Amino acid sequence: MKRSRYWLLAAVGLVVLGAAGWHWQRGPAVPAFEARAAGRTAAQRPPDDPVPPPRASAPVAVEAGQARTMALARTVSAVGTLRAAESVTVRPEIAGRIERVGFDGGARVRRGDLLIELDAAILVAEADQIRAELALAKANYQRALDLADRQFVSARARDEAAASLRVLEARLALAQARLSKTRIRAPFDGVLGLRNISVGDYVREGDALVVLEDLSSVQVDLRLPERYLARLQPGQVLKVAFDAWPGRSFDARIEALDARIDADGRALIARGRLPNPEGALRAGMFAKASIVLSENPQAIMVPEEAITPAGSELIIYRIEQGRALRTRVEIGERRGGLAEVLSGLPADARVVTAGQLKLQGDGQPVRVIGDERSPASGG
Repeated sequence: MKRSRYWLLAAVGLVVLGAAGWHWQRGPAVPAFEARAAGRTAAQRPPDDPVPPPRASAPVAVEAGQARTMALARTVSAVGTLRAAESVTVRPEIAGRIERVGFDGGARVRRGDLLIELDAAILVAEADQIRAELALAKANYQRALDLADRQFVSARARDEAAASLRVLEARLALAQARLSKTRIRAPFDGVLGLRNISVGDYVREGDALVVLEDLSSVQVDLRLPERYLARLQPGQVLKVAFDAWPGRSFDARIEALDARIDADGRALIARGRLPNPEGALRAGMFAKASIVLSENPQAIMVPEEAITPAGSELIIYRIEQGRALRTRVEIGERRGGLAEVLSGLPADARVVTAGQLKLQGDGQPVRVIGDERSPASGG
């Protein structure tokens, strides 16, 4: 009997331990009304039973900047060389010995001023001889006319006298032309180069004597890539700078475009003209020019830090109502830390300039550092 009683107590103990273990794994009991509420679906929830709101995420701290409109000129830069508006190397047309030099190096001269005079003694003597022969030919021709009128000489004799007269007149004109070549004059107003000749030098035809340049205006030849051909035209504005005049800019305009593209460098030659009333510019100077291709008086500019690459796109986060909205944009010119937005952004937009990496998605709440308006007051 005692052994049966022990087995009964052991069986009851095992049942109690099993029940306790089962309740411990299941956890605390859930009230019936809470179980029924949790088991209902959204479709079964009555209208008067509100859904508890989701937990709001904390605003992300960012820095912001303001988009602004300003006048923007689209330009292209190029380098070139200055040329004189008119330039010539003075050369003699006949050989001779220099008898007089009528200029100093670097002097300004006017058109027609005597520069160099060659020895003309032989040419003067030849001209005098031809004048004497011409006087005799005129007398013979007049005598032949009188005799021919009285039919004392033939018409042939009269014609021969007329021909001799015309030949001598032509020889005199040639002698006078050669004599005029001994006086070399300035062909236009300008500035002379350095003097490298002296009285007594013998020069031949075509020898270089001195350079004369008209510097009242100068030309600048610029080499530009051929892709700008469709956007260049005469009359466009140039801003030209020179190392010789630091901090100073000269205004010019495109005068002409070359008729062909340079096949070696695939470059187009554009020629501009600069007024030079003060004579500050010289031919051969190195020029740095910027050409105004177009102007936009209402360009939308944002800080470059606001632009974020995203694959093949460019993204700007604009701030509206305390949230950062992801906006795809197209960028144009960049100037002085600002970038032009061609499309995708309103003119008065406020944009995120720092902290974009902390933004996890579109419309995330943000708090602008140092801005009392953000985010609770609507940004």
